[in-house]
Amino acid sequence: MNILVLCTGNDARSILLESILNDEAPNGITAYSAGSVPADAVHPAVLALLEANDHDTSDLTPSDWRDYAGDDAMPVDLVITLCSETAARKAPAWPNAPATGYWDIANPVGAADEEAAIAATFEQLHRRAKALLKHPIETMDAGELTAALKRIAKQA
Repeated sequence: MNILVLCTGNDARSILLESILNDEAPNGITAYSAGSVPADAVHPAVLALLEANDHDTSDLTPSDWRDYAGDDAMPVDLVITLCSETAARKAPAWPNAPATGYWDIANPVGAADEEAAIAATFEQLHRRAKALLKHPIETMDAGELTAALKRIAKQA
């Protein structure tokens, strides 16, 4: 199962969730992330936090959501959007008609205490990832996945 995590810059929130899912998910589930307007690099404080929590950051880099669209793109089974700006944009046509969900996560970049905000975002996304992975997501249909994502957004 392939999960695509989206936000605008793909330099903080989506990178955090991609890393968390790849470390926590069982074999057969792989997460990727992309941005509707990708940044040039992952935010340094995000990389530092992930490294401090023993996450491998060597392959983390912002990518464009169009890289996952089109007939020749890798099939994606689930798309999770993390910000209202990206949710409001017209998404590319994803191959495989994936399940979709929306978790409105505030952007920690630029917050008054940016490092604390990034840490809080990491914890929030970690709780939601753990809640998601308690479900048999590989066998759930699109409607079940979307409903699970909505429940998790309200609870975690």
